[in-house]
Amino acid sequence: MFKVGDLAVYPAHGVGVIERIETKEISGCSQDFYVIRILDSDMIVMIPTNNAKNVGLRDIIPESEVPKLYSILKKKNNNIKKLDKRTWNRRYREHMEKIKTGSIYDVAEVYRDLTILGKEKELSFGEKKLLSTAKSLLIKEISLAKNIDEEEVKKDLENIISPE
Repeated sequence: MFKVGDLAVYPAHGVGVIERIETKEISGCSQDFYVIRILDSDMIVMIPTNNAKNVGLRDIIPESEVPKLYSILKKKNNNIKKLDKRTWNRRYREHMEKIKTGSIYDVAEVYRDLTILGKEKELSFGEKKLLSTAKSLLIKEISLAKNIDEEEVKKDLENIISPE
C-alpha cells in the first residue's frame, strides 16, 4: 500500500511520485486510484489501488540491491551470439517483454545485452530506443536508491559495461 508522497516504479515508464489517492465512480462502482506523476516524462498515470500489484507497481529497490544490479551488468551474457542470430524484431519483442515486467534486474539485462550487441552490429531503430529506455530506467532508479546524482550513475554504468 502506497501513500501520498511515496516514490513507486511503474513498469516501462519508470519512477513516479504518488501525488494523490482519489476515488472515482466507474460503472456505478466506487474505485480508489493512485495518481502518479512519472518523474522523467511528467506523465500522469492513474492505477486502481486494488490492481497496483498486478500491473507491477513497486517500491524502488533498496540501496543494498544495487551491487546485485551491477553484477548483472558485469556478467558476460553467453547468449549474445544466439541473440545476434535472431531477427531484430524478435529481439525487440523479447527485450520489450523484459522491460514490461517492471523488474529492474530484467531492465539491467536488456541494457547489458543491447549495449554489447550494439558494439558488434548496428542496432535497429527500435532496439536503440529500447536501449535508451533501459538506460534511463536504470539511471533514475539507481540514483534514487543510492541518493546520488544521475550523472554519477551514468558514469558508473558506462564504466561497468565498457571498462577502459
